[in-house]
Amino acid sequence: MGYLNLDKEKTNTTVGQLNILLADYHLYYQKLRNFHWNIEGKSFFYLHEKFEEMYNDAKLKVDEIAERILTLRHHPVSNISDYLKMSNLEESSSELTDVEMVEDLLKDHASLLQQMRKVVEAADDSDDEGTIDLVGAYIRELEKTSWMLNAWATKK
Repeated sequence: MGYLNLDKEKTNTTVGQLNILLADYHLYYQKLRNFHWNIEGKSFFYLHEKFEEMYNDAKLKVDEIAERILTLRHHPVSNISDYLKMSNLEESSSELTDVEMVEDLLKDHASLLQQMRKVVEAADDSDDEGTIDLVGAYIRELEKTSWMLNAWATKK
């Protein structure tokens, strides 16, 4: 890891956690596509557009996470069967209401945030500021998105 000045042994844990996050983001991306395609009802126009915005963001993060793993001189997990085994997330039905979809995404956000914090902890233990910076920005963005979805789903 000469060009990064990082200890390869210490980065193994970080890469393991990044691969889990990569698996999580693949399932999250597909769930957003599912919801984008299958949203119905009065919230259709808003959520159809919002889900598209979210899956486009998730698609970028999938690539960035994989590239970070490559930067750390490892190979990202890249098989769907492995993602399904590794991920903290679960697939969802296509036949959910708008509120159920948002609640399901908020549950996934909690899992994603928990996994991101594991990545940051592992990266901190290996003095990997690049990974900390990358994932720290993801945390901030997902917390904001979670707040907005929660505000939408809250009935007063």
